[in-house]
Amino acid sequence: MSRIGKKPVTIPAGVTVQMDGRRVLVKGPKGELEMTLPQLIEAVVKDGAVLITANEDSSAGRSRHGLGRSLIANMVAGVSIGYSIDLELQGVGFRAAVQGSKITMTIGYSNPVEFVAPKGIALAVKDSVITVSGADKQQVGDVAARMRSFYPPEPYKGKGIRYKGEHVRRKAGKTVA
Repeated sequence: MSRIGKKPVTIPAGVTVQMDGRRVLVKGPKGELEMTLPQLIEAVVKDGAVLITANEDSSAGRSRHGLGRSLIANMVAGVSIGYSIDLELQGVGFRAAVQGSKITMTIGYSNPVEFVAPKGIALAVKDSVITVSGADKQQVGDVAARMRSFYPPEPYKGKGIRYKGEHVRRKAGKTVA
């Protein structure tokens, strides 16, 4: 049995968790998420908490036990608190502007880069910091990684899109002998 999987997921006030066979539906103030449980595990809502059990004591059953608990805990936290990732624009003339769910970034290419956020993701720009937020932890991380991939930070001048607080290892440029 997984140590993480044994811990019950407490359900905060304002959040509801419904089980429909293998399907888990979590509703809260920040939105609504649903997931199908992995094979070899089951979940039960009891006394204001979700209890996850493994059907099989194999390597796959034990690993999915902890996985299922983590996924449900992330869903509950997402609909109650939400997730956000900050991206910094580093470079002369690098800027971004949001229009609805579309962000337009001027990041050193000949044309501006446009990105449309998927449903459930909110984008905000303040100074040179882009904030990606939403209820689904995996989707927030994926959108932030895709936006960072448009211009990853380069090691010579440090220009690019980086996570807030990310350290970029700098290299020395060419020297004249």
